[in-house]
Amino acid sequence: MPFHIWSVNLKVRLTGEALFHLLFWMYFPFITVYFSEALGSHTAGLLMTVPPLFSMVGHLLGGSLADRLGRRPVMLLGAALQAGMFALFALSPSPWLDYAAFIGLGLGGALYKPAGAAMVADLVPAPDRRRVFAAFATANNVGAVLGPALGAVFFFHYRQELLWTCTVVLLLYWAAMYFVVRETLQPSAKTQADPSTLVLVFRQQWKGYGVILKDRVFLLYIAAGILALIPIMQLDLYLAVYVTEYVPAQALFAWKEDSPVVSGTEIYGWLLGFNGLLFVLLILPVTKWLSPWSERSVFILSSLLSGIGTFSLGLSPHLEFLFFATFLFTLGEIVRSPVTQSFISRYAPEDARGQYLGADSLQNTIARFLAPLTVFLSGWVPPMGIFSLILMSSLISIVLYIRLFRIYSHATRDSEGLKA
Repeated sequence: MPFHIWSVNLKVRLTGEALFHLLFWMYFPFITVYFSEALGSHTAGLLMTVPPLFSMVGHLLGGSLADRLGRRPVMLLGAALQAGMFALFALSPSPWLDYAAFIGLGLGGALYKPAGAAMVADLVPAPDRRRVFAAFATANNVGAVLGPALGAVFFFHYRQELLWTCTVVLLLYWAAMYFVVRETLQPSAKTQADPSTLVLVFRQQWKGYGVILKDRVFLLYIAAGILALIPIMQLDLYLAVYVTEYVPAQALFAWKEDSPVVSGTEIYGWLLGFNGLLFVLLILPVTKWLSPWSERSVFILSSLLSGIGTFSLGLSPHLEFLFFATFLFTLGEIVRSPVTQSFISRYAPEDARGQYLGADSLQNTIARFLAPLTVFLSGWVPPMGIFSLILMSSLISIVLYIRLFRIYSHATRDSEGLKA
């Protein structure tokens, strides 16, 4: 689907989200460091386990409201909440108020995301969704490459200015959505129930998610996704521990005698930058190359590459080999990224698409709780033992994906048979 025929909705969103994610990556990688310095590392470690819970609630609530109220109102609410939290962060005199603002930022983003994904699904034909989702992922990950380098300066030396810039950019994006973006959910597709109290709203939403979680195909999809994401999430978890503790200092360019020597910490920074650069450069061509592939094959390929790539990190400490292993597991992340949302947007019933996309965030939330176990276990288990556990998680996810699509194909054939 060429960019020039995209809906105005999508063009406005792509520009706004690209700018916001650049600013996001200028503060997000350093927020834990900030709270550690302000409140102590132990307190900060405990506090950082809370935001994923709010994000999970926000995703579920945002998805349900997107089906009830429409995509545009929920996106406006999420953007407004984030702008307000950035302003609170900029004005705050206390790290505890900063923490409350940080939670509010996550909640606003979680409300926005499923409604935004549902809008893409509303506007883009199913065969083109992978490429459109890949384009959004590319724009977002440009910020992941440039943001940390800029944030290392701006967050620590010009934090107030950075936070006020985030506030202004989000307010401008909110105004662009308000005046330009149009609703894409058809009135006939909106959920008709109109509960009169907040308690009844939540009760009805949880009832709806209870129905979703009885969906055997969707449950298998969530379970497989959790196990597939555990290797991918090691980039900022066990990989940081392993590289800084077990990889020795070495020449950056082994073939040059006067090459600068880099430490384990510096090597980790190079690997992070390489990961982000690969994502930006390859997601669109790889998505195009794999467009003829079935979703089943793409999910299996992703789990295989991310599992083998992460496991390979423990086989050699040499810099060239570490870059090669990083290339493998990054490729596994790349091939997976646009397919997840395209699968759910096609699988979910039209009147519950936002709700399914919101529930889809469960795999990320649960994986975020389980993935740090590798760091916890590293005190007792040697590196190759940890990498073996990571590989096992990936292989089990492949088995679940095979089972998932076997059930899904049978159900699809039975449904087509009934229609005939």
